Amino acid sequence: MAQSDLKAAVRDFWNESSCGEIYAVGETEREKYDTHSQARYALEPYIPDFAKFIEGANRDVLEIGVGMGADHVEWARNEPRSLTGVDLTQRAVEHTRQRLATYGLTSDVRIGDAEKLPFADNSFDIVYSWGVLHHSPDTPQAIREVYRVLRQGGTARIMIYHKYSFTGYMLWLRYALLTGRPTKSLNQVYWTHMESPGTKAYSIQQAQQMLTDFTTVNVRSLLSFSDLLQGAVGQRHQGLLLKLAKRLWPRPLIRMLFKNHGLMLLIEARK
Repeated sequence: MAQSDLKAAVRDFWNESSCGEIYAVGETEREKYDTHSQARYALEPYIPDFAKFIEGANRDVLEIGVGMGADHVEWARNEPRSLTGVDLTQRAVEHTRQRLATYGLTSDVRIGDAEKLPFADNSFDIVYSWGVLHHSPDTPQAIREVYRVLRQGGTARIMIYHKYSFTGYMLWLRYALLTGRPTKSLNQVYWTHMESPGTKAYSIQQAQQMLTDFTTVNVRSLLSFSDLLQGAVGQRHQGLLLKLAKRLWPRPLIRMLFKNHGLMLLIEARK
């Protein structure tokens, strides 16, 4: 598939439903966004510690891939000098604009392509992206763009998917081994069965290679609610096997023995 066609397929997928939209429940816009935030940070309590929203105060902040806008609101609450958000989809832009308006906050939120950011070099002090750049057809180019728009001394905080994760192993078991195709690679499984078409996952070494231009880089793996089969994980893969696994999954054992096999690669890099 040509990159332009793949990008269109990714856009169409997320225009159907923004990530986490299933958790936005309520009678009013405020209730929907409140319940979404509560669910998001209950399932992913590590986001605030990683993002360090408070460090956005009096700085120029860019978020790539705003989604439902929960994190963007947290950046806005910490009163950055300027706040900008881009997303490939109109749906996410509309959600985030509405969410900001609901809470009386402001930001420059617009449609944008992570591989070709519409900003000058050295424009931002912080660039943040949670679970987005692995969906872009050319992830290394997206990371080069992060580097370009960061100021010298600026910080990028990015989460992309980790190849050697329990989530990947479960998908491989379901869509490779149990379908009689054990030679199907983890890369192929992520590409075909993990969220939008063409989703990718990286080893720690591969992530570090994409970030060689940065002065300092820290990359670590973290178990996610997907690895632990919590929340509404598995919406694309409903079935008896998944329901049974959710009930019997040995979460304490996984947390204790396999903490380095999480789906998330948390990257903090300084230019």
